[in-house]
Amino acid sequence: MNKNDTVTIEIFDVTEDGKGIGRYENTVVFVPFSAVGDTVSVRIIKVLKNYCVGKLIRIITTSKDRVTPDCEYFSKCGGCVYRHINYESELRLKSKRVEDCIRRIAKIDLGAQPIVSDRKIMRYRNKAQLPVGEGNAIGFFANHSHRIIEINDCLLQPELFTSAINALKKWMNETQVSVFYEQSGKGLLRHFYLRCSKDAKSIMAVIVINGDDIPDKEYLVSVLKNALGEKLKSVMLNINKKNNNVILGNENKLIFGEDRITDTICKISVNLSANSFYQVNRDMAELLYNKAKEYANPQNADVIDLYCGTGTIGLTMARDANSVIGVEIVEDAIKDAKRNAELNGIDNAEFICGDAAFAVTKLKERNIKPDVVILDPPRKGCDGSVLKIIAEDFCPKRIVYVSCNPATLARDVLLLNSLGYNLKEYTPFDLFPRTSHVETVCLLTSEKGQKRVEFSVDIEKLSDKTAGNATYNDQKRFVKDKYGSRYIAQTKQKNVIRERDNYYIGEGKSKCPECPPEKQKAIEDALRFFGKID
Repeated sequence: MNKNDTVTIEIFDVTEDGKGIGRYENTVVFVPFSAVGDTVSVRIIKVLKNYCVGKLIRIITTSKDRVTPDCEYFSKCGGCVYRHINYESELRLKSKRVEDCIRRIAKIDLGAQPIVSDRKIMRYRNKAQLPVGEGNAIGFFANHSHRIIEINDCLLQPELFTSAINALKKWMNETQVSVFYEQSGKGLLRHFYLRCSKDAKSIMAVIVINGDDIPDKEYLVSVLKNALGEKLKSVMLNINKKNNNVILGNENKLIFGEDRITDTICKISVNLSANSFYQVNRDMAELLYNKAKEYANPQNADVIDLYCGTGTIGLTMARDANSVIGVEIVEDAIKDAKRNAELNGIDNAEFICGDAAFAVTKLKERNIKPDVVILDPPRKGCDGSVLKIIAEDFCPKRIVYVSCNPATLARDVLLLNSLGYNLKEYTPFDLFPRTSHVETVCLLTSEKGQKRVEFSVDIEKLSDKTAGNATYNDQKRFVKDKYGSRYIAQTKQKNVIRERDNYYIGEGKSKCPECPPEKQKAIEDALRFFGKID
């Protein structure tokens, strides 16, 4: 097969980014905007060693899943990939994709729970990051390019965002402010970033600039207020002078209102600053967090929440948990997490700023032994060293893994499985309808998890025992039912009692683990009663 050949193929599956998959003469052909069940005529536009890419020319036989796209920008901007099929078909494809990864990569033959969706496929986003370009165009990048497709209205975001975009254009046209050019690194305006709370009751507008200030700030605020009214709570400048693909810089300047807005999720009030991570589909995120809490079973548990963002997942569990430790690399997000804990009257949550690998090492040094670990990493998944510390040193009873990438999730589940953690259940969530993205919540458990020791001692029942006649078996029976006898000899040796060796031997002739401090204290109390130590 050669470039510019025209071939007829049947589409039998889709890729992770929504392209149809067909086959011609034993060669796989990827075809954007085709649907499973289509028979299509395609022109080959790229020929590689193991596959080809084709452009859809004509639909010969139409898939039963097909619908008429309801967006004029579909196939132009790089956002939606499933507006040409019905939503039930989209959900089936996303669930199948997660299951395929678990079976193929994690090598676990376990089906997914039914995919969760609230069926709200329009206007669900609470955030938009819009590049600004030549001719004062504001919109989205075309797929796999930095060519801006100017958008008048995106069906995934609140209508008020369109009003804000039009207000910014008015200010840009009247002030003749320059726009940023990647090739030269010159120009001022880079992105327009909007964030809102539930039902767009509070809106933050952020202008990302390649400089230190903008002209006519008061006029910008005025046109935004005219467009958004009392819902406009914050206008910020974000300084990003680096010539790279990162949207936001680290420095923010407030030019109107407050430097954050507040939302509520799972009965937790959440402060959101410009740089804070927050799920873009708030209503579906609430369902996802409820499932994570169900899997975590945090009652009276010590919880570590890695990649915690503004602390939302951990804080939703904090009122049931014994303690929560959240870890996040973004400093502003950690500040928000601490404010969120204070805002909600939660005093059993601690937040650490640092990357996951650094944080778990420090927590290991503190001898932290959580009952539950929550993982919510970026698309690249977790570093293997992080997972090994969690499994081998923290030894939690339960790991709850929240993933936005089925492939890296399955890779990490495979490693955790080799470290003694079994995948018990997983549930896909559609937080991003009409796009290719899918979230998954997994529960992994291990029998080697730490066991909490809680017991009481009735001294009167032991009154017949004295220092002179208490045998080792008497002492062992005194503590055995509560925490096992293996630590008694170990504790005696620490207190210079040499009645016998610590002969409890584990696999490979290794000594048993060090007696935990709370168990050592309990055994020492027993030894004091029997007169073995002072």
